[in-house]
Formats: sequence, structure tokens, C-alpha cells
Amino acid sequence: MLGLVDGLEIRVRGQVQGVGFRPFVWQLAQRFGLQGTVLNDPEGVLIQVCGAGLEGFAAALTEEAPPLARVDAVECRAFWFDLLPVGFVIAASRGRGAETRVVPDAATCPDCLAEIRGNGRRRGYAFTNCTHCGPRFSILRGLPYDRAQTSMAGFAMCGDCRAEYENPGDRRFHAQPIACPACGPRLWLEVAGAEVPGDAVALAVARLKAGQVLAIKGLGGFHLACDARNAAAVELLRQRKRRPAKPFAVMMGEGDLGGFCEVSDDILGLLRGAAAPVAVVRSLGKLPEAVAPGMATLGVMLPYTPLHHLLIDGFGGTLVMTSGNLSGEPQVIGNDEAREKLSGFADAFLLHDREIVRRLDDGVVRADPPMVLRRARGAAPGTLPLPPGFDGAGQVLALGGQMKAAICLVKNGQALLSHHLGELEDALSWEEYLRACADYGALFDLSPDVVACDRHPGYRASRHAETLGLPVVRVGHHHAHLAACLGDNLWPRDGGQVVGIVLDGTGLGQDGTIWGGEVLLGDYAGVTRVGYLRPAALPGGDAASREPWRNLLVRLDQAGLSGLADEVLTGMPLGIARAAVKAGMNAPLSSSAGRLFDAFAAALGICVGRQSYEGEAAMRLEAMVAGEAGAYAFGEASGVIDPAPMWQAWAADRAAGVLPGVMAARFHAGLAAAFCAVARRVVESGQAQAVVLSGGCFQNPVLLRACLNRLKGMKVLTHRTTPANDGGLALGQALIAAAQRLTVAESG
Repeated sequence: MLGLVDGLEIRVRGQVQGVGFRPFVWQLAQRFGLQGTVLNDPEGVLIQVCGAGLEGFAAALTEEAPPLARVDAVECRAFWFDLLPVGFVIAASRGRGAETRVVPDAATCPDCLAEIRGNGRRRGYAFTNCTHCGPRFSILRGLPYDRAQTSMAGFAMCGDCRAEYENPGDRRFHAQPIACPACGPRLWLEVAGAEVPGDAVALAVARLKAGQVLAIKGLGGFHLACDARNAAAVELLRQRKRRPAKPFAVMMGEGDLGGFCEVSDDILGLLRGAAAPVAVVRSLGKLPEAVAPGMATLGVMLPYTPLHHLLIDGFGGTLVMTSGNLSGEPQVIGNDEAREKLSGFADAFLLHDREIVRRLDDGVVRADPPMVLRRARGAAPGTLPLPPGFDGAGQVLALGGQMKAAICLVKNGQALLSHHLGELEDALSWEEYLRACADYGALFDLSPDVVACDRHPGYRASRHAETLGLPVVRVGHHHAHLAACLGDNLWPRDGGQVVGIVLDGTGLGQDGTIWGGEVLLGDYAGVTRVGYLRPAALPGGDAASREPWRNLLVRLDQAGLSGLADEVLTGMPLGIARAAVKAGMNAPLSSSAGRLFDAFAAALGICVGRQSYEGEAAMRLEAMVAGEAGAYAFGEASGVIDPAPMWQAWAADRAAGVLPGVMAARFHAGLAAAFCAVARRVVESGQAQAVVLSGGCFQNPVLLRACLNRLKGMKVLTHRTTPANDGGLALGQALIAAAQRLTVAESG
């Protein structure tokens, strides 16, 4: 290579576009005195560089990466320049395709927050951002991530913004959503279709203080907001939205948190993070009951955009911030859509003219014990590494389930689990789901070899799988739950069998019946049912998931307590329900733990007739738990867990006047003890290496803690970055399909 200049070509893979990685590389090159180029391309970031100090430069790429970057790999190989480069240059992006990650939206950084509160040209500007924060996925149309591929394309930069954008030493270098009041999006307040003159934020604050409801256009959609301390305003919002009891999330400044909820370092860490989710925390009961009826917890979030910071600063208090949508429909994202659908809810609209390309709900997490309840804004479309043993799995599309729908894409050793897409029974949610399938596939250049779906033939996602012209892998609902938890914990494909306690509402079992309270032995390749809750009928079919009295009736009858059922459920059509059960008419058997929670909640007088939202009975039962009070005994024989003894013990407690909170605690503890005893026996027999806890019931922290206590001394896997509920199903489906493909390839 005589006459050529020795150097390195460095490929950086991971979340490295749209996070200030190229200017970071430029600054490193200045520090190390290097020459060459850096650019974005379809595989990530490509660096060609020469000079002394290359080893330290390469190490710093990982060790000193920008806050929003995640470096998966730094690959170096020898490279020769024809001529010595002059300086170090950030070159234009090249190539099409999507072999790199797309960056989630990120909460306002401290520097931008200081700017909007300062005296510079961005003082009070609601769309301030830089390479360390701001909109990303919500404004992205395609890759590579450049301004022309976002909804900022129509806003021509002014001279001042252009200077920042082109200066590699500025934190706004190539910040694609860069804007200022002179050239960026604008904000206005609108009433009855007409813009109200004046400062939009000040006008909005005045209306909020007056007890009005506002529709506010945010990052991934609209919120409906009102004064959280004003009981009349909260009730007004509930009446207008026809949402009688489902908890509202609230937004407040960090300094106000301690006045309304219990705060810990873990909670603050979650709230302050770039994802800025809603965190479910212990409430101090200082807000009106109407904010979260019957709950001991509160869903709180900090302001995460400049607009939110300006509102909270001006308002000086706590705001309800709930999704702006019609009941059951996806969140509204467009101005005209908001005018059409939210005018019956809102007294005024706080609007802007930056288009939201992608609908993103707020993410929801719990700090103690840590868990993801809803994977959404700030987390999606972050990717997850595949566990060891999945190399060469090819490209897989998994379509998830019917409730809390999400899809998963597997490609190049990564799994991409989508954001929350809603309940697919709703027509508009189904349209959104189909759009997301096309959207993600195009953004990530997916050409799947196989599609995975739930075994249930009636699920819309499962029917959709049949239309794609690909081999279809139908996956058992609860096997998918188990596999999702394994994948979340990077359990190796050859890591050995586990025993999974999978507790949820309902899902089609391997035997064609409705499951929901299972103990499964297996791995990615397959599972065997080794334990389950004694089945009971679901009188009325789907109606049993909405009306807890139905589940209480069949469980009390099953326990020999029909007389008590007649006493407790006076006024309900018990005769009709019993006749249906006896005849087997629209009364399928189910082992559902979720329906057992509903039954026990009804036994304590909670939501007896009807739930106003999914999971209300179980959530209110959890909130009622009063400390540790022993455990109700369940029967068990050959892995079949019988709740009849529990019901008899409850009947005795009821007759003795035991407090409802004590009975709620004994129920949770007894259920945990019964299932954990079966799982422990399997592990101790040597058949399993660990215990998996999955399914929507494990989003109940009381149940989760009780199981963890019962399983002390054993390896226990719980969900970390994916939801335990159906929002994680697609990941499990994808891993199961990938494992099957690899097994076939290896055997052939």
C-alpha cells in the first residue's frame, strides 16, 4: 500500500442517528488531532479516519457517547486514503434503507429548559429542542433521519438557526427539528374555531385556572387537561368524557411531587429520564377523589416538552393530563380531527402547526416493584437485543393479540417491539394497527420470512396474518407470555427449561379451551401444562369479563355456597345465569385468574354489577389490601389449584366481620402461595432452572411481591422492559417463531 495513507474505517451500530453522534465524533476528532469524515448511512454511522491516537478515539466512541445514544457495536478495519484528508468533515448522509435504530422522542433537556426560561431568542418558545432532546419518532416520515424526512420539512430555517445547525461545535448541529420563533412552528389558542389574540400559553393558563377543560396538542397526540385540584373541573371532564372511574394521569413540576405522592430516588430516576413516562406511585390522598376513584396510587408525570413546562410554570400547580380521544378510539393527533372529535369535551384548544406523523400514547411504568405497564412514547421504537442462540433467525413479523395490541419485528439480531396500538375490536384502532404494520415495515425495511400470531382464530391480528402470503406460525397465548419474559431477560435459547406462572384474563389454550391461570413447563420451543386453576364457567361469555357478579356466582356455586351467592347477589338474574351454565349455553369453562380476581372483588362489594373500564375490579381490590394478614388456603391435587377452600374461609371471615382490607390481603397471599407451591415443586424436582412470572395479573404489585417472597432462594424472571400484559405478546410470538425456524434449519 505504498503511497497510501494508513487509517481506520469504523462502523458504529446502534441508536446513533438523531442523537448528536456525528458532531460528537467531530469534536473527538478535533481533540485527538485526526483527519477524515463521518456520515450517517443505512447501517448507522460510518467513520473514515487517520492520524495518531486512533486507539483512544475508537474507545471514546463508546465511553463518551451522547446521552441519547446507545452503541451496540464499534467495528474497526484497516482503511487506506489515497491522499491525506484535510481536517475532519461531517459528510452528507447517504443510502436508503433502515439497518439502524430510529430514536424515540426525548424529554426536554436542562439546557433547552434554561433557554425557554431565560432571556434569549427562545424565551418562552414552545418548540425549543436540540440534539439531546425533542421530537424524533413522532415527526419521522422515513430514513435516514434528516429534516427533509420529518414534519419539520416545511419550516425553512432562519439565518440564526441555520448557523447553529451547521456549526459542529453547537449542540444543535444537525438537530433536525431545530426551530425558533422566527422560523419554526407556532402556537395559538382557539375557541369555537377562531384564534384568540394574545399569548397562547397565558390565555390557556387563565382558562385552566377558571376551571375549564382544554384540549392540548402535545408530542404524540392530544391531551385533555384541567385543574387537578379543582374537584368540579375534574368531575366536569369525567361527565363530558363519560369516563366515570378510570384514573386520570396528572402532570406537575418536580417540586410539587412530594406534596401529592410518595417519592423515592427510583421514582425520580424514572420521571427525569428521557422517556418521561407516567409513573404509578403511592398517593398521599391530597387530590380530589375524582382524579383516581378507589385507587391508593396516582399516575404522575413531569412536563416533558417546552410547551408542558411553560404551562406548568404559568399555572403553578397540578394538571389532569388524560388522553384526548373518544371512548375506545385512538388518541387524536390532527388539528381538524381534534376540532371534530373533542369539541364536546373541551372549552378551548391549544394548537400548533407541527404535524404529528405518528400517534404515541404516554408510556406508563411502576417504580416499586419496577415494571413497564404500557410501552409507548419515549420507549418506542427502541430495540431489544435477541437472547443468545438466535443468530441467523432471519426476519420475523409477529402480530400480537387482540387487547393492548403491539407488533414485533425481528431482524439482524434485534427485536423491535412497537408502541401500544390499542384494542383491536375498535374500528379506528384496527385502522391504526394496519397503518403501524405498514409503517414499521417500511421504516425498518423488513422483508419477513414468516409471520407469527396468536392461536385464537377470531383475533383480528390472527386473521390478518392469513392475508400476508407468508408461512404462519400460530402461537399459544400463554406460551407467548412465557417466551416474552424469557426474551426480556435474555434467557439463552439453550438455557434450559423454566416453569412459568402465567396469570391473566383469558387466552386460547393449547387444548382449545380458555386459559388464564397456568403453570407451564418449557422454553421457546414449546411448553407443557403442569398446573392450572380449576376451571369455572363464564356465564354470558364475554359478558363475564365486564360483570363481576357472574364470576362470583359460579365460583360460590362451585364451592357449595349457593345460598350465600343468593344472599350476596340479590337483584341479579341468577336463575338465568345458572340455567345457562347447566345447559352449557354461552358459558365456556375457563381457568382465568383474572376472572377469579373479579369474583373476589365482587365478594367485597367492588364493581359487583359492572366494571366501567377493563381491570377496574382487580385494581380496586389491590388498592383495598391492608398489610399482611395471613393467606387463604387453596386446595391442590396433581397441579389443579382449587379455590373452593378459599371461598369457604372467606365466608367464615365475612360472617365474623373481618375487615375487607384484611380479606383482600388474604386472597392475594393465598393465590400466590397456591401457584408458587406448584412451581417450586417443579424446580425442586430438577425439571426447571428458573421460575417465570408473566401475564397481566403480574402488573399487580401486591401479587408480584407475594410471589417473589414465596419463591425466595430460586431464580425468578420477571418483565423488565416489556409489559407483562398482552402488550408484550408479540415479542414472545416472534421468539417462538424464530426458535422454530432455527430448529428446522439445524435439523435439516
